[in-house]
Amino acid sequence: MNERRPIECWLSDMDGVLVHEGHPVPGADEFIRRLRETGKRFMVLTNNSIYTPRDLAVRLRAAGLEIPPESIWTSALATAKFLDDQRPGGSAYAVGEAGLTTALHEIGYVLTDLDPDYVVLGETRTYSFTQITRAIRLIEGGARFIATNPDPVGPSNEGSLPACGAVAALITKATGVEPYFVGKPNPMMMRSALRAIDGHSESTAMIGDRMDTDIVSGMEAGLHTILVLTGVVAKEQVDRFPFRPSQVVDSVADLIGMVG
Repeated sequence: MNERRPIECWLSDMDGVLVHEGHPVPGADEFIRRLRETGKRFMVLTNNSIYTPRDLAVRLRAAGLEIPPESIWTSALATAKFLDDQRPGGSAYAVGEAGLTTALHEIGYVLTDLDPDYVVLGETRTYSFTQITRAIRLIEGGARFIATNPDPVGPSNEGSLPACGAVAALITKATGVEPYFVGKPNPMMMRSALRAIDGHSESTAMIGDRMDTDIVSGMEAGLHTILVLTGVVAKEQVDRFPFRPSQVVDSVADLIGMVG
């Protein structure tokens, strides 16, 4: 590995790195506390667009992790930032929850189903056939198609749920129009989070539990990438991929000593 600058900023995935099935990963609370005590700039990332950062901060606090809302970056926020850069003051037909609609309102977007600039598909636990039909017709009418993230399924206590990527595929099949996905593995998600904390790729680390989203997008954004083995990837699976993380550690607890 090439010599890099000391790590000044930290980006971290949420599920599988800091929390697992609603419980904190051992050492996650101490890692976050260390970041806050040392004044390191950090951002916790999630492809989930259902919740606002304030909602997520409360949920994380219930799991024993004190992470302020301003240190949480969702695919909904990244999508709103992208739209604000592309077409300021535009309009969108949004399919999603408060995390997405709040982010769009905060950039001054008008939410409408009357000739919107964009159809924006996010995450929701209750995808409506009526909403999906409306989205299809608006895209057929010329609206540009944006999706917050490409994840095909999401977890629940009962098992897998169809997620944004799966519903996007349904809409693409009906319209022939592919969406632009803003969330991981698009490195834009990393870059927008970096800008939000005024970080630089040469001195920022990305911690993730998935090779195909966290690590590849961190690598493409030029970050120091750290794979933790508390999520979906086992150590013996790492060599299957055509790219490698900068580091592999058992858990985020092993990184506490790197924060100084």
